[in-house]
Amino acid sequence: MTIRRLGVGQRMSSIVIHQGLVYLCGQVAKDKYQGITEQTRTMLEEVDALLLEAGSSREHLLSATLYLKDMGDYDAMNAVWDAWVPRGHAPARACVEAKIAEPEYLVEVSVIAALKP
Repeated sequence: MTIRRLGVGQRMSSIVIHQGLVYLCGQVAKDKYQGITEQTRTMLEEVDALLLEAGSSREHLLSATLYLKDMGDYDAMNAVWDAWVPRGHAPARACVEAKIAEPEYLVEVSVIAALKP
């Protein structure tokens, strides 16, 4: 069984594809100095780009884990998330409050998706 890795670095790969599944490394905002709405929006743009590169899309999401620096941002993050997830294609999801590697980041997401048939 072949494991395909894209964007391979010393610590992690951006994308790992195995047995029809796409695993993305944690994604954060393009600009860590923006507010929660903009950070969430640009983070999800990165997810879209990586899923496209891997041969998948948000319609094929299986699971998502969201990490929020502050649960006080939950509603604002969800407003962007809810608009991004296609109706009828919501993944299994968890959202937890966590310290993120760089303190300016307010949100991070890790996703697993299926490849497009």
